[in-house]
Amino acid sequence: MNCKRYILCVLALLLCCQASRSGNAAERTLRDFRRMGVPVYEAVEVKLLPTATEKFHDLFQAIDQAEHYILLDYFKFQEDSICGELVKRLAAKVRQDVEVRILFDSFGNKNSDQPLSRAWLDSIRGAGIGIEGFDPVRFPWLNHLLHRNHHKIAVIDGQLVYTGGMNVADYYLHGKPSVGRWRDMHIRMSGSIVQAYEELFWKMWGKEQGAREYQHPKQSSCPLPLAPCPQNPAPCPSVSVAFASRWPRQTPRIMRQTYCTAIDNADQLIQIVNPYAMLFGQVRAALRRALQRGVRVQFMVSTKSDGKVNDDVTGLEMHKLMKHGAEVYYYDGGFHHSKVMMIDSLFCTVGTTNLDARSLCFDYEVNAFIFSRTTTEELMRIFSDDVRHSTLLTPEVWQERFPPRRRLRGRFFTIAKRLM
Repeated sequence: MNCKRYILCVLALLLCCQASRSGNAAERTLRDFRRMGVPVYEAVEVKLLPTATEKFHDLFQAIDQAEHYILLDYFKFQEDSICGELVKRLAAKVRQDVEVRILFDSFGNKNSDQPLSRAWLDSIRGAGIGIEGFDPVRFPWLNHLLHRNHHKIAVIDGQLVYTGGMNVADYYLHGKPSVGRWRDMHIRMSGSIVQAYEELFWKMWGKEQGAREYQHPKQSSCPLPLAPCPQNPAPCPSVSVAFASRWPRQTPRIMRQTYCTAIDNADQLIQIVNPYAMLFGQVRAALRRALQRGVRVQFMVSTKSDGKVNDDVTGLEMHKLMKHGAEVYYYDGGFHHSKVMMIDSLFCTVGTTNLDARSLCFDYEVNAFIFSRTTTEELMRIFSDDVRHSTLLTPEVWQERFPPRRRLRGRFFTIAKRLM
């Protein structure tokens, strides 16, 4: 009798596991996201902007056509030619009675190669543009360093939103001498999800202004019709997009949860590009679970980046992943600053989140999870092209690129980061 009960329990458990794995990875992830309370928006049109030239050309064109308001929320603006061109166009829109608001991270600005000077800020405000630095760091209140605004968002007339990994700086177009070409990824979206990004902007602006809520002065105006789907080599059909926004103390675990959920639902293939892959524990564990169940994992990081310490810590993590069976590619064509993940050719994420403790546990971040085979396959094609300019990590490559001093430095700072 006990044996029969045991067999029945095992069969019931197997049936439950099978039921929980019903549907493909995209269907299961959407179901799990809704259960977690992650908002999902329907009828969204998505366009990939895989280079800075495409991003700024598209954004500037949208700014020139704006009729009501332009909202910009970026971690960093550099006082250089691309920012000068942006401000010139924004000032022209102000003269046409278009409202313009800009929010930048005050620490990100101070940490920039060419920070916005007081004179530059005064000239921007003198042009009628509202611009504020988010959460200024003032000695001795060092706690302000913890939660930084890492967003890259532009909202135009409530109809278009631009987001991804690119700040406003010349080096996205021309690269840097230290790393060479700067690679990154941005997207443009229209449809119902734009409202989520706009509400996020005003929430951030309200926090900076010391208000719990902020009512946009032009919210009552009649909404414009949706922007038409642009002429594109690939079609951009309406798709479902999940909106993951990390807000410290309100949704502190959302990025870890959404990444791990997507990884845990993968059946065949996980492809990730991330610049600072110092892999927080839960994401590392999810990737190892995927490898154990036979999922192919491909991870791309950069041979050169803008931080030697980051490179060494990332190197240790990539070596561990390689030993567990992942394919790790070191991109040799410059610094790959993209933050993307593709699952089973079915869905992907593009956003601001790095796979390190800084992004996953402290900063304000936002990612779009795009349930579109078309967009995902386009990202996969870009990934395949980048593989041709990359070196596969092998034990021999590891020995060559990471001599003992780099491994020791990586271990030291890995421990230090865990203690911080």
